Amino acid sequence: MRLIITGGAGFIGSNLILQLRAKYPDYQILNLDKLSYASDLKYLRHLEYDDGYTFKQFDLIDRGSVRQVIRDFKPDGIFHLAAESHVDNSIAGPEPFVMSNVVGTFNILEEFRQFWLDSGRPGDARFLHVSTDEVYGSLGAEGFFTEETCYAPNSPYSASKAGSDFLVRAYYHTYGLDVVTTNCSNNYGPNQHDEKLIPTVIQSALHHKSIPVYGKGDNVRDWLFVEDHCRALDLVFHKGKAGEAYNIGGHNEWKNIELVCEICNILNTIAKDGPDGDYKNLITFVRDRPGHDQRYAIDPTKIETKLGWRNTQNFKEDLKKTVHWYLGKYKQQ
Repeated sequence: MRLIITGGAGFIGSNLILQLRAKYPDYQILNLDKLSYASDLKYLRHLEYDDGYTFKQFDLIDRGSVRQVIRDFKPDGIFHLAAESHVDNSIAGPEPFVMSNVVGTFNILEEFRQFWLDSGRPGDARFLHVSTDEVYGSLGAEGFFTEETCYAPNSPYSASKAGSDFLVRAYYHTYGLDVVTTNCSNNYGPNQHDEKLIPTVIQSALHHKSIPVYGKGDNVRDWLFVEDHCRALDLVFHKGKAGEAYNIGGHNEWKNIELVCEICNILNTIAKDGPDGDYKNLITFVRDRPGHDQRYAIDPTKIETKLGWRNTQNFKEDLKKTVHWYLGKYKQQ
C-alpha cells in the first residue's frame, strides 16, 4: 500500500509514521510537511535511509503542487493530519488557521478525488481526516461528546477544524469518496511542541519561571497518550466504515490545575530543584483566554465496540515517562 501522511513531521504525525513503519514494513509512506515552527524531522531521522519512507517539504495551500505530488506518488490512501492547532495562536491571528485547515484540506481532498476519478477506480481510495473534540464546543459538569453531538466550535481554531470536517463529510455524501473522520481528545507524549500545556509546565518549572494557568485552572480536559491515538488511527483507516466518524478519548479527565500539580509532584521527585522545595510554588494564575471551553470529555464507545480499540494507557506512568523525556530534551538545551 502507498500512503501519504500530511503533517508527518508534527507531534502526532511523527509518532504515527514510526508506528506504521514498524507494523507495515511493506508499505510505502510519503510524508508531506511544510516544516512550520511546530514540526521537527529529527524524530524521524532513523528513517532517513529507509526505502519505504520519503519526506517532501510541502505546503497544502499550493494547489498545483498538491495535484502534482498526488499524481506522481499515486497513493492508495491519505492520513490527513496537517493543521494549525494551537488555540492561543488562532485567537491572535486566525487567517493561517483558515488557510491551512480549510483551504489546505480542500486542496488535498479535491485533488485526491480527481486522481481517483481519472484512474477509473474511485472506490479503492481512502481518506482519513484527523480532527479534534474541540469542534463540539464546551460541556457542562456532566455528559460526554459522542459522534452524534452537534458541532458548536468556540475558537477560530475549532471553527476551522469544523469547516474541514464538513468538507470531508460532503465529499462522501456528494461524490462517494471513501472518507473516515476521527475526533480525538488532548494528546500527550514525546515530541510535542513546547507551546502545549504539558511541555510548557515542564519547561517553565525547570527554568524556575512562572507556570501559567488560565483563570482558576478548573477547565477540564480528557487526556490521551499519543501512541494509543495512533493505534486508533491505524484501526479506523484499515477497518472503519466509509463515511463514518469515530471519537477517540482516554476516559481520563483532569482539571488543568490538578494536572499541573501532578506534573510538579513528579518533578519534585525526580528533579528535586523546585523553589522552596516544591515546583508548585511557581504556579501563577493568569487572565483566562477568550472563549475558553470549560470541559471536554469523549465517549469512545463506538470505536471500542465497532473496531475493538482499547485505550491501554496508564496515565500516571505514561505521564512520568513523558516528563522524563522532556527532562532529557531540556537538559541538552
